[in-house]
Amino acid sequence: MQNPIPNWYQNQQPTMGNWQIPPQVPPAPPQKQPLTPEQKDRRTAFWLKIVAALLAALLLYCIGSDVVSYRRGGAAPAAATASDTDRDETAGSKVIIQQQDKPELDKNAENADADGAYTVEGVASVVCPSIVEIETYGDAKGEQLSGTGSGIISSEDGYIITNAHVLTNGKSFRVIMSDETEYPATVIGKDNKTDLAVIKIEGSDFPAAVMGNSDEVVLGESVVAIGNPAGLSGSVTNGIVSGLNRQIRSDATGFDMNCIQTNAAISPGNSGGALVNMYGQVIGITSSKYVSSSYEGLGFAITINEVLPIVQDLIDNGYVADRVRVGITFISLIPEEVRQGFADEIGMKTVPDNLSGVWITEIADDCDIASTDLQVNDVIVSVQGEAVDDYDSLNAAIAGLKGGDTIEARCRRYQPDGNFEEFSIQCKLMADTSGNY
Repeated sequence: MQNPIPNWYQNQQPTMGNWQIPPQVPPAPPQKQPLTPEQKDRRTAFWLKIVAALLAALLLYCIGSDVVSYRRGGAAPAAATASDTDRDETAGSKVIIQQQDKPELDKNAENADADGAYTVEGVASVVCPSIVEIETYGDAKGEQLSGTGSGIISSEDGYIITNAHVLTNGKSFRVIMSDETEYPATVIGKDNKTDLAVIKIEGSDFPAAVMGNSDEVVLGESVVAIGNPAGLSGSVTNGIVSGLNRQIRSDATGFDMNCIQTNAAISPGNSGGALVNMYGQVIGITSSKYVSSSYEGLGFAITINEVLPIVQDLIDNGYVADRVRVGITFISLIPEEVRQGFADEIGMKTVPDNLSGVWITEIADDCDIASTDLQVNDVIVSVQGEAVDDYDSLNAAIAGLKGGDTIEARCRRYQPDGNFEEFSIQCKLMADTSGNY
């Protein structure tokens, strides 16, 4: 393209005194021949091919890296800390355990079936390295073995999900990897109410399991349970999803959790192990505390979507946030045998017809309710105006309340003749950071 000298520049006649300075005209650039339409088309096509080649190379690289990461069972690491000091040092580095939806696998991949999902052999090869055996010792030196269980490595820096009851009465803990290497472990947090806990081993590049999305689980879907029953490390059983959204009550705490029902064999040693789909993703945490003692062939796993928020709280805080304590231990008066036991305790000859509520058997000294008129063997019949007669109704009455909130309860104190005195108490709820239930 030409660069002509503007007319205003050519017509200027600068002067200096009486001397006329000749115009200073810059040399004109060499003339370029314009491109023909054919040359323009060839140049455009050339650059289009270059751009297309670069995009294709980038796409192949992304796909390749995703496949390699998935085949290795990689998951986003979650960093957390075992003490307040450590938490201060890692402030701002909060890491979250991430989930994946079901992927589209290559039908021609190793250990894959015709639909691209893993075979049982494929699931075992991918997930077993992420399942560990946990040994619980009753002494600090690690000499008095008191129990074993299973755990799932959830992050590359050594955070492990397990059941709270696996750690019961433990003073020291040891983790045995699938390759039989051993690590001492520390408890990050546990929640007896849901029977979930997190422990940690020191190190890096551990084979973290891939967490799935339990909302995608469908009835009849094939699954695999992996754990360490009876100390038999890396045991694998398979089955199907027999039921969804089962509200199963723990035989230890009476608390309901949303569970997946399966016919895959789950025994006490499987506690803390994984229920895995055929994409190698953990969709549930198996627990022998969520079982059906009346029937065989019924196993349950807490859904991973219900597990992960609790696990994240345990990692971040060491306990589950927004839990409250009333400060009482009680027994529901619904069962006839409990009603008779209460009457015997008070010294009644017969059980009163109007006997209902919850029977107070213990009052915690560190809770505000201890400063009220409530006594052991009293009966609470309502809280916040709602009738209570078991754990579920009491929990519903205080739902949404937090530590420091005040509640009102109507109570009765029975006499041996069957009569009672009714009174009200007010107390503050206490924030529960203990993890105990």
